[in-house]
Amino acid sequence: MTIRVMIVDDQMMVRQGFTVLLNLEPDIEVVGQAVDGLDALEKAAELRPDVVLMDVRMPQLGGIEATRRLTSPPQSTVKVLVLTTFDLDEYVYEALRAGASGFLLKDASAAELAQAVRVVAAGEALLAPTVTKRLIAEFARLPGAPRTPLKDRVGDLTERETEVLSLIANGLSNAEIATRLVVAEQTVKTHVSRILVKLNLRDRTQAAVFAYETGLVRPAGY
Repeated sequence: MTIRVMIVDDQMMVRQGFTVLLNLEPDIEVVGQAVDGLDALEKAAELRPDVVLMDVRMPQLGGIEATRRLTSPPQSTVKVLVLTTFDLDEYVYEALRAGASGFLLKDASAAELAQAVRVVAAGEALLAPTVTKRLIAEFARLPGAPRTPLKDRVGDLTERETEVLSLIANGLSNAEIATRLVVAEQTVKTHVSRILVKLNLRDRTQAAVFAYETGLVRPAGY
C-alpha cells in the first residue's frame, strides 16, 4: 500500500527537496505541498494524506496549532511528523502534546526520511534519544499528578495492559516488551491496540505522553 505524504514548510527548497527524495521510494507518494498551517488544513481535507511532514515555525498558522487541528477530530487518521532544525527544538514537546507522532531533523538523509515516514504511518513513535531525554526533563517539571488511585488514572486497563503502557513510556519496542514479559510479540501488539482504544489515544507517542502526564510513569531520579 502506498503511503500518501504531504509536506508543509514555508521554505520552497525544503518542500521540493523532500518531495524529490520521497517520490523515489516505491511505497511513498508525495500528494501535495503546503506553505503554512492554514494552507495545510485546506489541502489535507482535500488530499487526505496518511502522513504530514510539518514545519513548526511558519507564517499565518504555525505547525503546533496546525497539528492540533489536524489530529483532534475523532475521525482523523492522519499522522504528523514534525520537522525541526535542531534535535532540541524548544517546540518539539508542545508539538507532541498537540498530537504529533514524532519528529525529524531537516538534515536527515534520504534513507532516514523514508524510514521515518514508514514508521509513523505504521503507528509507531519516532523519538530520537536526545528528544526522549528532553521530554523526560519536561515531564519531571510538571506539577505532581493528583494522588488518585491508579485504577482511576488508567481507566479500564487491565494489570497487564498497564504494565505494557509503562514499558511503552520507557521507550521499549513491541519486540523488547515481548522479551521482557516473556510473551509473543503478537500478544504485545494486541495489548497495545487495546490500550489505544480504551484510552482513546492515537498512537504509541500519545500513549507515552499519557503515561507521564498521569503520573503512571515518573522519570528515574525525579
